[in-house]
Amino acid sequence: MLTVENQEDSTFPVDGQLLMVLPRAGASLNNPDVRLPVLHSDADGYYLEMRVNADAKDSSEIAVTRRVPLDNISTEEWEELKQQYSQLDLQACVDQGITKGLEKIQDRRLQRLFMTLLTFLNPRQVAIVLYFYREAAKQGNNPVISFRSNDLLESLGYTRTPDGGFASKVRSQLNRDLVALHRTELVLAQSLRKGDSIGAKVTVKNVLRIKGYEIDNVPRDFDLTRAADYTYELADAYTISLEFFEGVGRTGDSVRFSNDVDLTQKLGSNAKHDYKMKLLLYLASRLKWDTPEDGQYLVISKQYLFKNLDLLGSNSSRNNQIFWRTVEELKQEGYILEAQELPGGKKKAKVQFQIDPDRLRMT
Repeated sequence: MLTVENQEDSTFPVDGQLLMVLPRAGASLNNPDVRLPVLHSDADGYYLEMRVNADAKDSSEIAVTRRVPLDNISTEEWEELKQQYSQLDLQACVDQGITKGLEKIQDRRLQRLFMTLLTFLNPRQVAIVLYFYREAAKQGNNPVISFRSNDLLESLGYTRTPDGGFASKVRSQLNRDLVALHRTELVLAQSLRKGDSIGAKVTVKNVLRIKGYEIDNVPRDFDLTRAADYTYELADAYTISLEFFEGVGRTGDSVRFSNDVDLTQKLGSNAKHDYKMKLLLYLASRLKWDTPEDGQYLVISKQYLFKNLDLLGSNSSRNNQIFWRTVEELKQEGYILEAQELPGGKKKAKVQFQIDPDRLRMT
């Protein structure tokens, strides 16, 4: 049996508030709670934004808006953006894939901004976020961390090229993921009682902010946002700050993950099909939303499990197979000790999980 001290050494904390919103903030275009992306302007500026509506039946299904500020654009550029926006084929995004739905948009920057918003916090980006929290624990639970790009790519399981580096495709993807996490804002509204009335507290946060970056060979020309919007480049090292960190640094409101959490990306596989990361993340979020029985038993609606795993098609047999195969993968890795479907009607079906607190637990 692990002692508490050894348990702490083998795990790292992730901010509780972040975990409570991550599954909603990363909801896909297929999710029934997701509203279509819109161009929005107000007194503070111009935005490309996408809203995930709340679900009145479950307090964990909160409303979140993710938005990308469109900085330094003129009124004329705004009108041009609106014209480009009209070329977005949202139905094709749903039916044939996001790349197909964006092919009519000629402006590469706007095309990539849409891609950023539509694929935000996919399982690959979640793996990157977990890597940063693990690094923060190694660096003294400091929300500001520095890392080498190649170290992160290696942790994500990518294979080095003969010269010791990484393929330009994965390097470019990493910079776009980092910039997406840096500039996409999450807007959260929470009820706030003021005397006899109920108001709202609105929080606007980024998952992280890039504070700086380093280039090993000085003559090389590199611009962070230009690389994300137009080119295929990656800086050699970055310094970032984790904006959701109060639960780690001050209040202790966090969930601890095993240090050996699998962050690797399957070769040739689309990140959206990483159901194992989706389920692990959702179980972690439910540890914060629910009160686990005996500290390790969670009972979750199968409907919400499928919705948050993006198993939304009409082929229920296929969805069921993917779900239980994913459960088995997490059992093999030790996060789930047991899982069983409880008796109930099709729409009221629930699954009981027994979570191993040595690998995933609340603080």
